[in-house]
Amino acid sequence: MANEPDIHTAEPAPRASTPRSHRIVALSCVAFVATMVGASYAAVPLYEMFCRVTGFGGATVVAAAAPAETLERTVEVRFDANVAPGLNWSFAPEMRSMQVRVGETKLAYYRVKNRGTTPVTAAATYNVTPAQSGPYFAKMQCFCFTDQTLQPGESLDMPVIFFVDPSLAEDPEMKALKTITLSYTFFPKAAPVAAGKPEPGKTPL
Repeated sequence: MANEPDIHTAEPAPRASTPRSHRIVALSCVAFVATMVGASYAAVPLYEMFCRVTGFGGATVVAAAAPAETLERTVEVRFDANVAPGLNWSFAPEMRSMQVRVGETKLAYYRVKNRGTTPVTAAATYNVTPAQSGPYFAKMQCFCFTDQTLQPGESLDMPVIFFVDPSLAEDPEMKALKTITLSYTFFPKAAPVAAGKPEPGKTPL
């Protein structure tokens, strides 16, 4: 009996990887990582901008002008101050609270002091509670809009000009609102800053 032909064909041998293919994979990985890192850095300022505009998450909004009307309704605005670990500053409001008419423009001060022996730059994050009041709490001027640099032993009285928007009275969820707490937290910046600041005192409005 004749031998039957072998119907099975040999599988082709796998192609060996080339240096060029390795380079393509490596460059693709680097590009992916760089894109993700860039996106993560961009997300922070974009999120902060979104919160400032909308008041999302208890963030306050920024206003260019005062309201046209002031209502008889009042709310108590309380002031809170915090310092992140690693920042040798003292930080406190000059007033713990004040009664504010809705639509009325008010001025409050926070006092900060560098208790360390080197110049330090820090930035203040902020929010209000309850978080639902964020879209109605507007700041026209605030030390939190820019970084603050203090020399060793230097202290500053830092202003915040704000109002509670009259549209709050039209929100049924805000009908029972009696108190808003404005809270700040100072965080140290990574890069050191050279000396050469103005004389200590109240920061300009």
